[in-house]
Order: sequence, then structure tokens, then C-alpha cells
Amino acid sequence: QVQVVESGGGLVQPGGSLRLSCAASGFSFASYSMSWYRQAPGKERDVVARISSTGGSTSYADSVKGRFTVSRDNAKNTVYLQMNSLKPEDTAVYYCNARGVREYWGQGTQVTVSS
Repeated sequence: QVQVVESGGGLVQPGGSLRLSCAASGFSFASYSMSWYRQAPGKERDVVARISSTGGSTSYADSVKGRFTVSRDNAKNTVYLQMNSLKPEDTAVYYCNARGVREYWGQGTQVTVSS
């Protein structure tokens, strides 16, 4: 049974930090590239960050470059998103995506940046 479960969301003040985690099971995690997407109310779901299957390659949306860092631990079947210097416009539901032979999505975790 495939599971992709995000955690770590919450309410944070502008300028604060959060670390999201995505724990995966039921597929060959180390063979899949992993991505974080986000979707704000009334907007499309957009990619935030991607990391290759080995972790050797990463890419970021321009809006988060220099503030967010994606990483993975293949021994723990987990991918992370470290988010620093958070802004109100980062408020969204954040989704974890696994892409390989098949594609899987998590259920999402809410991140709210507000004073």
C-alpha cells in the first residue's frame, strides 16, 4: 500500500521558519524524484522545489530561491522542505509528489504565514 504523508505545517509569523517532512512507503522511494508543490486558495498548484532520486540535483521556483531548501534521506524514505524567511505569500497547502514509474501525491499540509 502506497503512502505519502506530509507533516510539519502550521502557523508561523512572517520571517519565521518551518520544516516540512514527507514520509513515503510502499514504493521504491530511492528510485523516485520528489517534489514539493503548493496551492493557495483560488490558485493553481505550482511546483516549489524538486530533488532527484539520489539527491544530487535540486531546483526551485524563483519565488523561494535562497529561502527554501529541499533534501532527502533515502534511508528513511523521507523528503524535507526547510522554509526560512517565510512571507505571507507563502501561505498555502503544501503537497509532496513522487514521480517515477508512477506518480503519487500526499494529502497536503497547511502552512499559514501571518502575524
